[in-house]
Amino acid sequence: MKYKTFFFDFDYTLGDATEGIVECVNYALNQMGLQPKGRDEIRKTVGMTLGDMFSSFTGISDNQTREQFFTHFMSRADMVMTEKTVLIADSIAVLSRLKQSGFKTAVVTTKVRYRIEEILKKYDIEDLLDLIIGLEDVTAPKPSPEGLLKAIDYFGDGKQDVLFIGDSLIDANTANNAGVDFAAVLTGTTAREEFHALPSVFVADTLTEILEFCES
Repeated sequence: MKYKTFFFDFDYTLGDATEGIVECVNYALNQMGLQPKGRDEIRKTVGMTLGDMFSSFTGISDNQTREQFFTHFMSRADMVMTEKTVLIADSIAVLSRLKQSGFKTAVVTTKVRYRIEEILKKYDIEDLLDLIIGLEDVTAPKPSPEGLLKAIDYFGDGKQDVLFIGDSLIDANTANNAGVDFAAVLTGTTAREEFHALPSVFVADTLTEILEFCES
């Protein structure tokens, strides 16, 4: 296989936190006296930072108000997010195959690291990932390449040895900015044709298809 190390986004790549995100967004907006947003509108913002998500809903860009949204969102998320997060159907099988074959794996996400740790513990799969790079581990979130580059440095591999797998244009741009190959999985809200404008190794319906493509 060409790659030695596989990096994954989390939301809509390995897991689906839609129900928790919708609840936390509307909780935060309610706490701020703002109108709630619909499920589909919220889903389209998953992958953004919480501040950018808030600005996309409201047009409000000042940092103090964005921080208020972040604080309210996280206070609710700490109560409900892990419980309301489910894994994508083939996530465990794909991570298990990679682990059993001796490949290195990591998550690079805009979620906080401890949330990913909680979710992995919930499913008893902490041993299937070697590294988690979360929001608190970087100074600039995706599409900045900082998180990917930190993960590459951690493992000591060359960029040519790394595949980053994600579901959004933010993920694709992150891989491009880091100079690593990207594979897109269509389990999020981004359509196949939207990836065509950006470099990608493969666009697939499932993680299993990506793994089989890499093994072929």
